[in-house]
Amino acid sequence: MDLSDVTHPLRAAAVLRLFPARPHLLALGEPTHGEDMLLDLRNRLFGQLVEEAGYRTIALESDCMAGLLVDDYVATGAGSLDEVMEHGFSHGFGSSAANRELVRWMRAHNEERPAAERLRFAGFDGPLEITGAASPRPALTALHTYLAARVDPALLPCTAGALDRLLGEDSAWTEPAAMSDPAASVGRTPQATELRLLADDLVALLDTRTPELIAATSREDWHRARLYGRTATGLLRYHFWMADTGPARMARLVALRDRMMADNLLALAERGPALVHAHNAHLQREPSSMRMGGERLRWWSAGALLNAHMAERYAFVTTALGTIRHRGVDTPPPDTVEGLLYTLPHAHHVADAAGLAAAYGDTRPAARVSPYIGYAPLDPAHLAAQQGILFVRDLPAG
Repeated sequence: MDLSDVTHPLRAAAVLRLFPARPHLLALGEPTHGEDMLLDLRNRLFGQLVEEAGYRTIALESDCMAGLLVDDYVATGAGSLDEVMEHGFSHGFGSSAANRELVRWMRAHNEERPAAERLRFAGFDGPLEITGAASPRPALTALHTYLAARVDPALLPCTAGALDRLLGEDSAWTEPAAMSDPAASVGRTPQATELRLLADDLVALLDTRTPELIAATSREDWHRARLYGRTATGLLRYHFWMADTGPARMARLVALRDRMMADNLLALAERGPALVHAHNAHLQREPSSMRMGGERLRWWSAGALLNAHMAERYAFVTTALGTIRHRGVDTPPPDTVEGLLYTLPHAHHVADAAGLAAAYGDTRPAARVSPYIGYAPLDPAHLAAQQGILFVRDLPAG
């Protein structure tokens, strides 16, 4: 099969040519976490998008609240590189050398540039880990503080002290047992129920006073307050369903996480074009699925939600791999899509997925099976609906 017309070296221009217009959110997925080579390629692509296409923001699958520390550092130099790598990332992503280099480069790029030309960083995941969810305290109190300093106190639904008493001890919210045992969750206590109502009222107050709040502070501060509101209501909703005993509990939780991701990215899209990077399962335009505890979970991914809202302004390039030999993933079978792309001599390249599907014609490629649970191969059933594929031939160890 001749692939010369549908594969191209990895360059920003080649990626953008896959789409009829420049996407407002250009999403680049990865099929596995923890491989710095994939992040190095992401960094290279972002640099080209900045220089050649006017992109100014990168958004990563990391805690949206912690990411504010990284954004402050790259935008203004606040803090230190060591501090933001330790405290500005979730999921252990701060230990990545490639992520460190990204933050260092963004800060260096912003030196001596006016605010309008500076690069920005965002985490778009909720403050969530596999083992549980964070306390809503930081987001909820930050929102209350922002409003209390700028609106008539009579409009506030509660005082800061009342909020603090209802929140109680943070350890109760972060109890690890709550992920597997609904009875260990505080998400449906009377205090949590009242907090959900108060959070909703605080967000409504923020929305109804938007003109004066932007005038009194800045649009940037208002955007940040909106992030506090989304995070507080999202976390309280997540904790509520952690306390659920029904059979759809886990399916609902994974769906709520992607909903929080999508909400953060929709807000980010209001501020200009951005490169988004996360696992393929979160960014794909089809429903996602995974097996957890013997149960097959299915939900609409953040990418599917964004596609529904944004249409052609959202674009997704999936990443596929040839080998990860240090993880037991050897040369792909020749009858798989990865096996076909592996025949090319390039270390990595971009493929037009629709053209690749057309080249197959009526032939249906086989699905690859990975011996490594942390790597999700391409689903050939989705090939014709894909927009682009970044294929990386071999991932080195370390």
